[in-house]
Amino acid sequence: MRSFALAPLAAACLLVSLSAQAEPAESLDKVVVTGNPLKSQVLAQPSDSLGGDQLVLTRAANLGDTLQGLPGVAATNFGPNASRPSIRGLDGDRVRILNNSGASVDASNLSFDHGVAIDPLVIDKVEVLRGAAALLYGGNAVGGVVNTLDNRIPRTLINGLSGAAEVRLGGASRDKSGAVVLDGGSGQAHSGLGWHVDLAGRDAGDQIAPRFDSEGESRTSVRNSAARSHGGAVGGSVFFQGGYAGVSVDDFHTNYGTTAEEDVTIRMQRQRIATAGEWATADSPVHRVSWQLSRNRYEHQEVEGTGEVGTTFKSTGTDGRVEIEHAAVGPVKGLIGLQTESLDFSALGEEAFVPSTRTRNTGVFLLEQAKLGGVDWSAGARTESVTVDSEGGERFGAAASRRFKPVSLALSGVYPLNSAWSLSANLNRTQRAPAYYELFANGLHVASAAYERGDANLGLERSKGADIGLKWEGDGSHVHVNVYETRFANYIALQATGETADNDGETVPVYAFQAVPARLRGVELEGRWQVHPAIALLSQLDAVRGDNRATGEPLPRLAPLRAMLGLEARQGDWSGKLEWRGAARQTRVAEFDTPTPGYGLLRLSVARQLRWGQTDALWYLKLDNLGNKLAYNATAVPTIRDLAPQPGRSASTGLQLRF
Repeated sequence: MRSFALAPLAAACLLVSLSAQAEPAESLDKVVVTGNPLKSQVLAQPSDSLGGDQLVLTRAANLGDTLQGLPGVAATNFGPNASRPSIRGLDGDRVRILNNSGASVDASNLSFDHGVAIDPLVIDKVEVLRGAAALLYGGNAVGGVVNTLDNRIPRTLINGLSGAAEVRLGGASRDKSGAVVLDGGSGQAHSGLGWHVDLAGRDAGDQIAPRFDSEGESRTSVRNSAARSHGGAVGGSVFFQGGYAGVSVDDFHTNYGTTAEEDVTIRMQRQRIATAGEWATADSPVHRVSWQLSRNRYEHQEVEGTGEVGTTFKSTGTDGRVEIEHAAVGPVKGLIGLQTESLDFSALGEEAFVPSTRTRNTGVFLLEQAKLGGVDWSAGARTESVTVDSEGGERFGAAASRRFKPVSLALSGVYPLNSAWSLSANLNRTQRAPAYYELFANGLHVASAAYERGDANLGLERSKGADIGLKWEGDGSHVHVNVYETRFANYIALQATGETADNDGETVPVYAFQAVPARLRGVELEGRWQVHPAIALLSQLDAVRGDNRATGEPLPRLAPLRAMLGLEARQGDWSGKLEWRGAARQTRVAEFDTPTPGYGLLRLSVARQLRWGQTDALWYLKLDNLGNKLAYNATAVPTIRDLAPQPGRSASTGLQLRF
């Protein structure tokens, strides 16, 4: 233990020693295309992106853990294999997860033990919009949007061959994973063909953890948390004057332990065929037309230790989207768009707590931007038509149908105070149609260890929000601050009723989806100070508070106050980062939940760029939780939190080749 007590000092000395003759890192606003289809230089919506080396060094086994270090973004952490992003205290159907701006069809919003059917190993970039993003993506993006981007449909013509290959070893789950991505093409300046191929696989064991007590047993590993996955894709595009048109096919498989049950595994598969394209010209009233269409087949089976399939979940979905950008009218430029989605869902088996359903959604949206009075303004609206049909059944009653007409509005502005400072504001009114499980659930939900009951009479979830941001951008340094508040007239919450139900002789609580008045408010701070051409200090802080305004009770699964302090250094091809991340004790918890202790974790990473002729590479070493501190995640559901603490002390290494 003495050597680890000295680790922070030794690591700091190492980072400072890298400083000689280093180049300063840039501190520029990251270009975010999600929610910004007009490609303006300013975006009032708080946003972040991960790409390039930053994504390689941050990438985890799942999407939630990859993103949870960003301001305002936590993870649901149902063990190491099923972790969905939680943004500003909102999760489930209020956070929209996209793949290349199209719907990612899976069952991850239905239950916390269902993983997101996207492999972080093969994505090029992840973009996160915090706050209401309903204007472009619908009312169920009131918490925010996570958009994963890849090159499976090539959007830029290249001549020749390029690609990357990566291998990763170690970590808390003794991970062995790798991926190969190839892109190629041939043609002239305005015409040609492009193609893409990728393959990826992962094999991981049970996650190690500091010693903890679980169900009367002392453990140093998270039970039933091993996983195996593999996937791949092929795609191609035709390029022509002003645009392209392409198609891709991908297939993703994963088997992982559910952690909540000792011998149950989930066997998941998602197949997707997608097409996308764009045509643009500067010489007509229509400047750009872009489109995309995808068809998804998703299935997962919950397999007992005997090999018997307990429950099978299936989703078949189609997502289409068209955007038409018009020529500028005076200072105003903008676009109109149409989006259609269909989802057929079924759950068959003894643990099916939701009937087979059909959801249809058609939305029309408008976005206009202009610079007036020195302010960059954005305004827009979206109207949707949503139909949710239940086939009913013995437990679910007669077949039923609900129809909704959500309307969402947004107005935002960015005002530059001077060359370094800018002020932004975002006002929004959002309406969300209830999800199929909020309407029609009726049965035991094993993941939450509760009997869940929907309400077929629920109306639209309505909210109003405001977000104010202040930015300072300096030479290699920046400070970003955002404060926000969202008020829900009828937040659809899963509330304890005080009733109990019998489950094979065991008593479980009954929870019901109910509309309650609620409020969420918070603050996010991110800073970088380039104190030396080679050394930067990093800091981050976020906090969210949510309340049921009728009872004063806290909303469930809210992250506590979180903070990060870091030191980053570079010398030539070497770079390193020392980072401390802490979370305060979470004592404001919903009924039947328990407080979560605070913690502080120390991480160290070292990386080096390598070059061999036309090939360059990135080698990295990451040391996580150097003090081997026991930590629990307050945003995880109570049934899993004590079974799956955060990873213990571990080391991982990897190498990415790029050519």
